[in-house]
Amino acid sequence: MEKMIYVLLFLFSVQTVQAQSKDSIAVVMQVNHLAALMVDPNKADLETLVSDKLSYGHSSGKLEGKVSFIESLISGSSDFVKINLTDQSIQLFGKTAIVRNKLFASTNDGGKPGEVKLGIILIWQKHEKHWQLIARQAFKLP
Repeated sequence: MEKMIYVLLFLFSVQTVQAQSKDSIAVVMQVNHLAALMVDPNKADLETLVSDKLSYGHSSGKLEGKVSFIESLISGSSDFVKINLTDQSIQLFGKTAIVRNKLFASTNDGGKPGEVKLGIILIWQKHEKHWQLIARQAFKLP
């Protein structure tokens, strides 16, 4: 009987780890999709990727919602030429994921070339079968 309990606990933990791994992979894919869309924006894809209640915080302190975030990318006022993400970590809490990474990017905001080095925290929420960005906050790295 005791062995049976251990076997059941083992099987349950394996299923839990597999589910977490599957969700972790899905979140990584969404983070990479977001970075790609920031370089080459597509309005329809961005509208699907981010929540209607998005809170998008810039390192300057500026806050944007979904509409203004997408518009700034589409219009080129926020123009990423290249993005490189490093040091990424993911924590899953059921249907919520916290992603931390470092973002190094070449920009061309409003036609003005620049470089940014940012620490980023992203909050993703599983909505039906896919993950949506609900919050993002950036801070300047030295």
